[in-house]
Amino acid sequence: MAERMARERGCVFCKTETELKWENYEKLAEYLTPRGRIQSSQLTGNCAKHQRLLSRVIKQARHLSLLPFTTQK
Repeated sequence: MAERMARERGCVFCKTETELKWENYEKLAEYLTPRGRIQSSQLTGNCAKHQRLLSRVIKQARHLSLLPFTTQK
């Protein structure tokens, strides 16, 4: 079973007022599972607005070959 990330309640992006951009792909990699899938908002603690934006930005970084689509077994 996947381990849950120990995060405070509430959206990290709302608290820090940071913008999500594909250029910060090192930070975006924290929201991927070891297999390369995007983690759910229940695990990350993001609000719905920022979870949608997070998934869109991760997909942009994937198309620019900054993040992997999947990993090798």
